[in-house]
Parts: sequence; structure tokens; C-alpha cells
Amino acid sequence: MPANGRKSIFITGAASGIGRATALKFAAGGWFVGAYDVNEAALASLLGEIGPDNGVIGRLDVTDKPAFEAALAAFGAQTGGKLDLLFNNAGIGRGGPFDQQPFEDVLALLNVNFVGVLNGIHSALPMLKATPNSMCFTTSSSSATYGMPNLAVYSATKHAVKGLTEALSIEFRAFGVRAADTLPGLIDTPILPAGASAMAPTEGPFRLTPPSAVAQAVWDSYGSDRLHWYVPEEIGDLDRAAALDPEAFREQISGGGRLFGGGDD
Repeated sequence: MPANGRKSIFITGAASGIGRATALKFAAGGWFVGAYDVNEAALASLLGEIGPDNGVIGRLDVTDKPAFEAALAAFGAQTGGKLDLLFNNAGIGRGGPFDQQPFEDVLALLNVNFVGVLNGIHSALPMLKATPNSMCFTTSSSSATYGMPNLAVYSATKHAVKGLTEALSIEFRAFGVRAADTLPGLIDTPILPAGASAMAPTEGPFRLTPPSAVAQAVWDSYGSDRLHWYVPEEIGDLDRAAALDPEAFREQISGGGRLFGGGDD
């Protein structure tokens, strides 16, 4: 088996941004990497970087559960049926005022950002159960700290991811499987709208942060029982503030002056 007993990670949304940075990080750390995305050309270049002996690539639309199951089965054939870390990272970002947002965008956000995560976890659970100390890790967002205006549906999908992770982190203890997520702030990935990078603040929780910072959080999470990984850490302060006084937080957002949102992929 190509994995040769190495620890293994299955990554969705691996062609760019956070997913690509994570694939490179884990390959450099000696893991066997499964990199999956809809962008096959970018996956091919990624495999060239990590080396064909260190991983496999494949096209995967995360909204297609049979395709997800087939991709995991093919990956499992390389790893002896084991999966140490499932990284549900694939996501899309579409925003705008809710009353003006095409309903096709609403459904796309729901299907990729949440149903895609459900597909991944449900499909991978047998492999995770078969692997000691395995982990299910998912990309949520800083938009899961509080419902963000002009990102209402995107934010709702990320709240759903966060809530699902919290529940499964308890349920999966019965199988010896851990669950955790990351809540990134403004990450420099292709998901950002045009011009957003130039408008980003240079300090504070929504400063522009490289994808490698999130990849480091994924790496660190495997050796930890921590539930939520904030990138940067100040996002955690916002999460706690929103939970303690949601009305005050609402007024703070309504007053403007902060750049809210999240980056995936």
C-alpha cells in the first residue's frame, strides 16, 4: 500500500488556499495526503509539489455523496482502510443583502458548505472508527461567531458547522473519534471578493492572514483535544463576547468600522 503505514489525511477543497497549504504541511510532516477538489489542474500541480509517493489526488464534488463514498473507498485502498484525519474544508463564499441574493446562491451555499460536510463525515465515519485516535476536522468561519449582515446564508452554514462539530465531539467519544473545527478570520485565499485583500486592516482580529496559519492549526489540532481553533486567536475573543452579550455585539456590528467575514478553501 502506497501509504506504507504512514498517518493519512483526506482533504476537500485541496486545490487552493487553506486546503492546499494543509496538504503541503502534512506531506512535509510525513503524512500520506489525499487531496480532493473540483479543480483538477490545480490538484495536478499540487501532486507535483508533494510528490506522487506522498499522496493521491481526485476530482470530488462534495455535494455528491456517492462520489464522496467512492473517493474515500479509493483512498482507503491506499491506506489499508485507515483514516487518521478527515479535513472537511471545501467551501464557497457568496454574499450580498439577503433580499437581493439569488436563491440559487442560497442553495449552493447550503449544499457545499453544510451538506458537503455532512456527506464527508457520514461517509468517512467507518474509516475513522477503524483508526485509533482519529479526528474529524472542519473549516467553520469567524462568521460563526455571530450572524453577519450581507453574509447571512454563508454565516448560517458556518454556524451549522460549528454546532454540528460541538455535538459530534461528544457523540464520537464512544468510538474514540475526536471532532474539532477552525474559525478563520480574513484568510488570503481565492474565496475573497476582488479587492478585499487591499481593504483588509493591518492589525486586529480581521487582519489579512496567510492560509499557512490555518494549516498550522489543523496540524496542531491532531495532537490536542481542543474544540475550536481560532485564526487568529483574537477571533475567540469575539466569539466569547457575542455569546455573553449578543445585543451589544449586534449594535457593534451595526455601527460599522469592522471588517467581518471568513475565508475557506
